Amino acid sequence: MLYFSTDYMRGAHPEVMAALMDTNMVATPGYGEDDYCRRAERKILEECGIRDGKVYFLEGGTQTNMLVITRLLDYCDGVIAADTGHINVHESGAIEAAGHKVISLPSEDGKIKATDINRCLSDYYGDDTYPHIVKPGMVYITFPTEMGTLYTLGELEDISETCRKWDITLYIDGARLAYGLAAEGNDVTLKDLARLCDAFYIGGTKCGALFGEAVVTRRPELFKGFFSLCKQRGAVLSKGRLLGIQFETLFNGNLYGRIGQHAIETAMLLKDGFRSKGYRMLIDSPTNQQFFILPNEIIERLQENVAFELWGPMRENETPVRFVTDWSTRREDIIELMLLI
Repeated sequence: MLYFSTDYMRGAHPEVMAALMDTNMVATPGYGEDDYCRRAERKILEECGIRDGKVYFLEGGTQTNMLVITRLLDYCDGVIAADTGHINVHESGAIEAAGHKVISLPSEDGKIKATDINRCLSDYYGDDTYPHIVKPGMVYITFPTEMGTLYTLGELEDISETCRKWDITLYIDGARLAYGLAAEGNDVTLKDLARLCDAFYIGGTKCGALFGEAVVTRRPELFKGFFSLCKQRGAVLSKGRLLGIQFETLFNGNLYGRIGQHAIETAMLLKDGFRSKGYRMLIDSPTNQQFFILPNEIIERLQENVAFELWGPMRENETPVRFVTDWSTRREDIIELMLLI
């Protein structure tokens, strides 16, 4: 069986697993109060160009989004997101369950525009009854988007400026950040993300870690009581050093960058293969998620030997599908896939 369903189907990059095994018998304090977490935090802040920031290590993406959004929003506020945004379509209502409405805006290739955000806030305050309406208190975007696309630096600067104009926070979901940073044509760096948004997270689960995400903020004052909130919601890992060890490893020797680059190289090989066979793309993604439109008979035949995702319900004659690469994708797997289509 060939696996292209998502980017967390295998365990972890061998260098991460080796680091976990090498430190297995080391005794440390719990709850992230260990030297591994401290060193990982210092390394991440250095890479992000942040002098007085903070890094919080959590276990998974949905958990991270729910906790950060809950902490950064006032009690009655909502969060603006693309209609295709992860918190709007693929987190089972986690944000709403935490008491905050997701205010979805129409997206183009998975992205929302600063002009639409500005219009949303202008319409809100322009309504005489606005105290009765959920206030947009934050903008949530993903980098890369759910469609594998990227915001340009200019687009992020416009969104950041709009958020500051309206005094709302900007939060960036970086579940697949390694693949966005490594994509050809990307002009955004970690330092750009750190200066433009109030908080973002560096994805580990989908980028070579066994599990884990690293929330980064240049504004620790916004995260008052965050540990207690995480504890209340069952999100504090007793053996917190397991997160620190992984992120310290990912940020040593540019492993995080190498993981991203490998996934992009194999994704482009996959893209070229489908194109050479004459299949159409649903969207032209520069990252590790690739979307094609395939005849249903091809889909049914491939499903016998290949794991991938239908992008929505099966249609009458042809259906959009998604193939995903990661640190573990082999060129041989893609060559074998091409022989099957």
